[in-house]
Amino acid sequence: MTRNETGEFQGAGGRIFWQAWLPEGDPRAVAVIVHGYAEHSGRYAHVAKRLNDAGIAAYSFDHIGHGRSDGKNANVGSLDAAADNVATMLATATAKHPGLPSFLIGHSMGGLTTAYLATRDPIEVTGIVLSAPAIVIEAGNAVQKALAPLISRLLPNLPVLKLDSNLVSRDPDVVRDYDTDPLNHHGGVPARTATEMLHAGEFVTAHLDRLTAPLLVQQGTADGLASPKGADLLEKSAAPKDKTVLRYDGLYHEIYNEPEQDKVITDLVNWLEAHLPAQ
Repeated sequence: MTRNETGEFQGAGGRIFWQAWLPEGDPRAVAVIVHGYAEHSGRYAHVAKRLNDAGIAAYSFDHIGHGRSDGKNANVGSLDAAADNVATMLATATAKHPGLPSFLIGHSMGGLTTAYLATRDPIEVTGIVLSAPAIVIEAGNAVQKALAPLISRLLPNLPVLKLDSNLVSRDPDVVRDYDTDPLNHHGGVPARTATEMLHAGEFVTAHLDRLTAPLLVQQGTADGLASPKGADLLEKSAAPKDKTVLRYDGLYHEIYNEPEQDKVITDLVNWLEAHLPAQ
């Protein structure tokens, strides 16, 4: 049975809400789940349960401007701040379970933030998982991308792009839940967040030789929100020899919420378990 904990810390940009799903008994490892743009940590409870079933303690937090953390309108402030908050959550979780293997699991913008953290500074983790990482940004036209930095400085909350929630999943129930979830952001992408993601994607692309931890990339081939080219780039240029890229034919953006989610999450758990010491 899963046990839940919640808490807060003063992060970069304001107060951060976090929550944990803990297995019964002593965990074998710790994983920090980093959620994507416009959503919140609670949407990963089903993933956390599967991790708990494998004896892995799962922690997650809401980015600034998201869920129950400070800020509004899905404005992350900066990707440096978001990466700092990932590092704080990781330190908080590992301090609660000293000596255990630790993993980062980042989805979409969370995958970009995780990759940015791992290429910006050395980090100590047993492995990194990137689900549909938003490293290559194809949404928006050239004019929108060119104007985003200027608008970001003058009007950081101004929406510059509207994402189609129907691209989240092929499961209409998931889309309906996404659209009605009051903790999700349902407006356009604010200029600040769009600009920060563009810049972070460029940085990660230029510094993939610094991404050295064992790496799993999971990507739907029909992802219309985070380009599958990001997975291709990681497969080609990320540094670790221990690197696995799994592509799921026809799956949309939220691969952990697709009709085939059981297989996708099983692949995740199997990879994590393969990187744990033998019991």
